[in-house]
Amino acid sequence: MITGEIKQKVDAVWQTFWNNGFTQPSAIFEQMTYLLFMKMLDERQQSKELIASLTGDTLVNPTFPDGLWHNPTTDQEVPYREMRWHVFKEMAPDKMLNRVRNDVFIFLRHIGGIGSAYSRAMEDTVFQINNARLLSRVVEGIEEIASDGADMMGDVYEYMLSKMAASGTNGQFRTPRHIIRLMVELMRPTLDDTICDPAMGSAGFLMEAARYIEEHQRDQLLNIDLQQRFRREIFHGSDSDASMLRIGCMNMMLHDVDEPQLYYRNSLSDENNDTNRYTLCLANPPFAGSLDQDDIAHSLRAAVKTKKTELLFLALMMRMLQTGGRCASIVPDTVLTGDAQAYKTIRSALVDNHCLQAVIAMPSGVFQPYSGVSTAIVIFTKTGTGGTDRVWFYDMRADGFSLTTQRTPTPKQNDIPDIVERYHHLDREAGRSRKEQSFLVPADEIRENGYDLSYKRYHEVERQAIVYDAPETIIARMEERQKAIDQAFAEFKKLLNS
Repeated sequence: MITGEIKQKVDAVWQTFWNNGFTQPSAIFEQMTYLLFMKMLDERQQSKELIASLTGDTLVNPTFPDGLWHNPTTDQEVPYREMRWHVFKEMAPDKMLNRVRNDVFIFLRHIGGIGSAYSRAMEDTVFQINNARLLSRVVEGIEEIASDGADMMGDVYEYMLSKMAASGTNGQFRTPRHIIRLMVELMRPTLDDTICDPAMGSAGFLMEAARYIEEHQRDQLLNIDLQQRFRREIFHGSDSDASMLRIGCMNMMLHDVDEPQLYYRNSLSDENNDTNRYTLCLANPPFAGSLDQDDIAHSLRAAVKTKKTELLFLALMMRMLQTGGRCASIVPDTVLTGDAQAYKTIRSALVDNHCLQAVIAMPSGVFQPYSGVSTAIVIFTKTGTGGTDRVWFYDMRADGFSLTTQRTPTPKQNDIPDIVERYHHLDREAGRSRKEQSFLVPADEIRENGYDLSYKRYHEVERQAIVYDAPETIIARMEERQKAIDQAFAEFKKLLNS
């Protein structure tokens, strides 16, 4: 999560752009993104070079190898070394501008390979900085922004969205990293999965899934075939925002997934015909919008008669998953409790047509400072034939951060480790009382309650009987107190008259 200190440094760079004639926030955002990516590409290779020097291994497929790169635009040979951040940032301003604008930026547009998602996302981009002094000052400012890896780009992106007053529009705010990690740990992706996020944004879920696989299947990734599958076949995503798609492509490349299957498209439209394709969906789709009827795919209109994105995305993921495929998605509370027929249709499909496994209610402050909306994580497996026996409910009351706009760390108040532990041992939940923080509810009881999926519907509040004194006892006590007051007042009057 981005800190106050880093926010100040981002603000300073932003102001530098503004002072030099960049009055469009979107233009500032894009130029900062490209420069951040240049910095992190170099940092990633420096880290790999350090490991290789310690282990004696040879660096495999470096972004910046030894020798020269042929610039297809200028038809010139350029030393790879001079395109690395830590080298060109030390150049004189005029030389730096020439190298970055005419070589490094062109190099960035070509590193993804012809026809890749990255090259498609970058093909219409333009480097707009033409002032050497401006570039020098911006590079100095970005150098001050401490990097904690590829996630920094997502954090800075999230903060810049808030500066553009766009964060939260149609639900487009970045999912906090620890919530993404929670959902990935619940689903435990593997190299056998084909993973999709149909509303990928900056690719946070796909990045975290890639990191999880790297952590837990490191040895298997030494296999060339599995490594190629990891780079090219496992990760899929779509977004209708070109800027978000570029960020996502860059982030995946920084996680060594240099050929993900990412697309610029509206996932809810007919241009997305993915059906029975994925084994795992991870998503936090937009849930504050409503689409025009013509923008909704025919299959989704048939599945659920609504224009609300939060319901359409659930119907989409049911369609996109293979039989046996799993899904963890964030939904607003209205999906769990809404009375309209479309809401009940989706909930009944989860319970009756597929296997609904868990509903994890999250506190409303999870998405602060950008939104106070109450949400939950819904987990289900696509079966097409039902299979819901019992549903596990959990009431997350703390996520390791304060639920205020400041979101300061509160390590001792964190339900996330307990959620992960309990979800992976649901057999132990059978005996838990409805008065506790988590419990199982039979599917038949959910049907009897109109498919209501809210934790509060099934949670039992423990009430203690309060025994009051008899009225005459209370009156007698009041009379005694009144006598004491009258006596004290009489003594006070004597003092005044003496």
